[in-house]
Amino acid sequence: MRQTRKIAANELRFLFYSPVAWLLLVVFLFQVNAWYADIFRGLLERQALAGAAEYGLTEALLTGLFGLYTRVQQHLYLYVPLLTMGLVSREKSSGSIKLLYSSPVTPARVIAGKYLSILAYGAVMILALALPVLFSARVIPAFDLPLALSGLLGLYLLLAAYAAIGLYMSTLTSYQIVAAAGTLAALFFLNFIGDVGQGIPLVRDITYWLSIKGRATVLVDGLLCSEEIAYFLLVILLFLALAVMKIDNGTRRGAIAATLRHLAVILPVLLAGYVTSRPSLLLYLDLTATRSRTLAPESRRIMDSLEGDLTITACVNILGENYTHGLPRAVNRHVQLFKPYIRFKPDIRLDQLYYYHKVLPFDAPRFAGMTDKELAAALLNNAGARVRPLPSLEELDPRGRVDPRRLADEGHGFFWNVEHRGARASIRLFQDMILYPSEREISAAMKRLVTPPARVLFVAGHGERDPAGAGDRDYQAFVSRRSFRHSLVNQGFDARAARLDTLAAAALDATGILVITAGQTPFTPGEIERVHRFVARGGNLLVLGEPGAGRFLNPLVAPLGLRFREEALSQPREGFDAALLAGEITGAAALLLPGLAGVREKDERVTLPGAVALERAGERGFRVHPLLSAPGDTTASRVTALALARRAGAGEQRVIVAGDADCFSNAELMITREGIRSGNFTFLVEAFRWLSGDEFPVDTRRPAPRDTSLSLPFSAMKWVRLVFCWLLPLSIVAGFLLARWRRRAG
Repeated sequence: MRQTRKIAANELRFLFYSPVAWLLLVVFLFQVNAWYADIFRGLLERQALAGAAEYGLTEALLTGLFGLYTRVQQHLYLYVPLLTMGLVSREKSSGSIKLLYSSPVTPARVIAGKYLSILAYGAVMILALALPVLFSARVIPAFDLPLALSGLLGLYLLLAAYAAIGLYMSTLTSYQIVAAAGTLAALFFLNFIGDVGQGIPLVRDITYWLSIKGRATVLVDGLLCSEEIAYFLLVILLFLALAVMKIDNGTRRGAIAATLRHLAVILPVLLAGYVTSRPSLLLYLDLTATRSRTLAPESRRIMDSLEGDLTITACVNILGENYTHGLPRAVNRHVQLFKPYIRFKPDIRLDQLYYYHKVLPFDAPRFAGMTDKELAAALLNNAGARVRPLPSLEELDPRGRVDPRRLADEGHGFFWNVEHRGARASIRLFQDMILYPSEREISAAMKRLVTPPARVLFVAGHGERDPAGAGDRDYQAFVSRRSFRHSLVNQGFDARAARLDTLAAAALDATGILVITAGQTPFTPGEIERVHRFVARGGNLLVLGEPGAGRFLNPLVAPLGLRFREEALSQPREGFDAALLAGEITGAAALLLPGLAGVREKDERVTLPGAVALERAGERGFRVHPLLSAPGDTTASRVTALALARRAGAGEQRVIVAGDADCFSNAELMITREGIRSGNFTFLVEAFRWLSGDEFPVDTRRPAPRDTSLSLPFSAMKWVRLVFCWLLPLSIVAGFLLARWRRRAG
């Protein structure tokens, strides 16, 4: 050990005698601090314009696409080759390697000493990176320090792995430039090998595990994971062992013995990598203040309730929509998508089902005259994918992994079929910038496996809004559009429309939420009686009115002790129709529906393009909570939405009545207006969560971040830039000049 420490001290001394080490440190410090100043300036600018942020500043500063840690991670590979290129190659080129061979110091001690010197230099680099982090902790109240420390650990492990690779490459040649180029090539190889062979099951897991790309991201984002830490330690151990054997083989070993020794090291490391990546052996610790890197408590409870086998099958129609997202090369992407769930249920099985059934038109001339089978084969060939066997839809076994009828229900597009003890649910891709499902959609599908979906019935037959219609006034977007992530069908609800006069009594009794929207014709006495019985037995209800529709709806809401006023409300404003109301979320609404608290704080409004006020018409034993209010023709506020609740048997009956049926329409949910921040989506989600007894949508909210403000004014930015971009790098230059002067003077 003493010899190892002596070698490390000598190597570190030699390293700091070299101008290269000082130059790299100055460049690294200047680059890091320039990035930091740029990001910090952006945060100060946003605070000056909007006050406190709506997100955690620690995460915004350090992580994400443009965070400080992310940028360092992307550029760290540029520094290591210059540091490690001369560790052993210098010995070879000068001839001092022969003294090593004849000395009593073992190769292992030599490699360990040289490696420790690089680790010490790397610690100095990480310390330089820690300076802006410590400053941020001082000026950001409630700074998320555990997240910052996790990121520093991840970057240090990444640097240590790069250093081990560079040290090994230095043992292969006597030319330092070749060693540096070889290190860059090795790092390039390890960064991109993860994309190699992803379509071949036997090769896929090996190359994906070998890839170093993004390995530090998990730690940078604040999640300590045993798999990632074990990966870095195994890579370090592997390349240090190879470096030791390279020196040792040059003295006493033959080619066959050297090969056997290499295999004796490489194979156990690969085996250890396989074992440490097994889901049942993984350990995790979310260090973020909001626990944003792991499942929300409700999602964890859902996973705990799923006992027994759970299979997630990617159903891929080669001739359908989004088929490229289900090809064999995307399997590991699917694994990463469901990995947060695999942490809590390691026995989840991921599978794939491939078939072909022509859905999309393929009009390109090169496809002319092809059969469906030939077309599917051509598409797979173009994608460089092999799928064997590839049956047609008709050739699928109806008793197989997925019922073909479910494939038809999903329009023969790509989706994941989730199955548990005979219960099934679908997880879909969506037509937005994110594309992949979020925790809320995945957890909703998981919950449907153990909890009956919330059944929503839309009353039809009187010209009401159509929950499956694509018209401006219809409700397809928020009810039944499968490609829209916020629709009820993707959030754990089963919705359909039916006429009250033809609906079976059992079907009405099984309804969880009855939705009645403003129609154009009156209800029959029989229909009114059925609604009254539904209310009397404690059914949950949503009633949406419109100007002029009160005469049809008031008989229905009479048991609630409410009535719709006849006159339409108005809110005259320049540039907008006077009938457009910007409904204010009340304090009572924020207490009853906690998800609206943030919307109210941000002064978002629920837009109502034509609404009437509600008024009390008697006492029926309900607790009444005003949800929305809007200015009327006078300065007095008018209530446009109410929530009612009362005890009903062992549970609670919940009702929401609103004076506008268009606030949830396709057109209103998709429109944006200058100067009005709409909260209709959030209001809609929270309303249905409350009406479903808080079952769906799944509550995946985390605690609000507390690190949302900076204690510095924007005017302090010039001093931040002066200190970090100039004074600190210049202090390193001064340190180099002092060390050089003392060396010459000594």
